[in-house]
Amino acid sequence: MFGITFSELMVILVVALVFIGPEQLPKVARTMGMLWGRAQRYVNGVKADIARDMAIEEFRQMQEKVQQEARHAEQALKQGVQSASEGANQQVRALNDAASQPALPTSPEPDKAHPER
Repeated sequence: MFGITFSELMVILVVALVFIGPEQLPKVARTMGMLWGRAQRYVNGVKADIARDMAIEEFRQMQEKVQQEARHAEQALKQGVQSASEGANQQVRALNDAASQPALPTSPEPDKAHPER
């Protein structure tokens, strides 16, 4: 894990046994194990916090992208409605202009009630 070989670990244990003493060695080992566990939990907590922050940032970016796409879609829809409305208004004006012009005379149809002999 730290690049410590078995022989180096044995040297560390012998030195610890000499300096700490056989009576205190179990207590020191237990304390070191507890500190090691706390350090691992702390590191795992920091990793979880970083992962959560990254997920929140990704969510914000996705939310901004969706909102931007919604604005573009809304603008396109408004432009489509506006062009359709302008086309309809032009048709209404054309029909009103045609209705306001005098009617052209048409050729009379023969009277069907009195057929000519």
